[in-house]
Amino acid sequence: MKILAIETSFDEAGLSIIEYSQTKNETTTRVLSDVLFSQADEHKKYGGVYPTLAKQIHAKNIVALLTEALKGAGLYKEIEEHVPQNIEKARVFLEREPEMFTQLKELVAHIQRPDLDAIAITNGPGLEPALWVGISFAKALSVLWDIPLSPVNHMEGHIAAALAHKEETNEDVFTIPTPPLPAIALLISGAHTELVYMKEWLHYEKIGSTRDDAIGEAFDKVARLLDLGYPGGPLVSKLAREAREQNAEKSFTLPRPMLHSGDYDFSLSGIKTAVLKIVQDNSPLTELQKMQIAREFEDAVTEVFVSKIKNAIEEYAIASLIISGGVAANAYILDALRKIAEENSISFYVPTMDLATDNGRMIAFASALRNSPTKELDEIVAEGNLKLY
Repeated sequence: MKILAIETSFDEAGLSIIEYSQTKNETTTRVLSDVLFSQADEHKKYGGVYPTLAKQIHAKNIVALLTEALKGAGLYKEIEEHVPQNIEKARVFLEREPEMFTQLKELVAHIQRPDLDAIAITNGPGLEPALWVGISFAKALSVLWDIPLSPVNHMEGHIAAALAHKEETNEDVFTIPTPPLPAIALLISGAHTELVYMKEWLHYEKIGSTRDDAIGEAFDKVARLLDLGYPGGPLVSKLAREAREQNAEKSFTLPRPMLHSGDYDFSLSGIKTAVLKIVQDNSPLTELQKMQIAREFEDAVTEVFVSKIKNAIEEYAIASLIISGGVAANAYILDALRKIAEENSISFYVPTMDLATDNGRMIAFASALRNSPTKELDEIVAEGNLKLY
C-alpha cells in the first residue's frame, strides 16, 4: 500500500509518500519521499503564527511540494498534455484558492496518475485556515486521481512518530511496533499539553491536560519576556543549558503549579506570570539573569511533569511511556522522563529530532497504523479542536 500524506495544521507544510506492510504486532514503512516547508521565519515579526499568513503561504507552495514529493518517490511520470478528467469537480474544492487550482491543473495535465492507494490528510487539531488548505487540496486530488481520502488526527500522528524507529540497515525504513500496554502518552507541543491513557491499542482516554497555556506556548511567552525571539522554546532551553554548564547560581524561584493537586492536570500560566514579575522587578535583565530565569523555568515545568508521570505510572500500572509533540525535542525534559521509565522498567518511546516537530511522515505513519480507513469527501472537514479521545 502506498500513501501520500499531507500535513498543514500549523506553520509547516509536510508531504510524504510511504509504502507499508503490517503484521499482528508491527507496521513496517518505507519512506519514498519526504518534503517540508517551514514558515518560521515569516512569523517571527508576529512573535507567533499568524493564521491568515500561514494559510496564504501553504496555498502558494503546496503544488510545488507535491511535485517535489512525487519526483522523490519516482511517481512523477510525464505524458502528453491532456485535459484532466474531473477537473471541474476539482475546481469546486479549490474555488477559494484560484491560484492553487491553476497550478494543480497545469501539473495534472502533464503527468500520469501516480500509483497511490490512499491520500492521508490532517483534519485537526490545528489552525482551521491552515487545515482547510490541505483538506481542500487533498479533496481535489482525490477526485482528479480517483484515490480515497483518509483523515488523520494530528496528535495521533505525533504518537506514531514517537513509536517509529529506523532500521539500522536502511534509514528510509521505519518499524512501528505495538507497544506493551497499557501505555500513557504525554503530548507536549505549542498548542497541547495532555496526558493520555491507552489501555487498548489506538483507543485513548484523557486523564489530564493543561487548564490554561500549553507547554510550548509557555516556552514562547517566556522567551518573549526575556527578549529572545521566536520560536522561543529552543532559545529558552539553550540558555537553561548554558546556566547548568556554567553552574550559574540560582537567584530566582518559580512556582510549581498543581504539583500536589492529586490529579493529572497542568497549569502553566502562573509560571509565566511569575516570570513577568521577575522581569519587571529586575529590568533591565543581565545575560546572567536571563540564563538563571530560563533554567528555573525549565526546572519548574520538568518537576511538574516528572511528578505527574510518576503518579500515573503507579496508578495505571503502565507498561509503556510515550512522549510526543514538538516539545519532545527538549533534551532536559526528555532525560528526566527517560530516567523515570528506566527506574520503573517500562518501555520508553520518543521521536527522533526530525520527527518531533510537524511533518508529513508522522501523518503517513498514523494512517498506516489504522490501515488507511477512508471517508466520503463531504465528511472530512477541518476541526481546529479535534480530540484524540
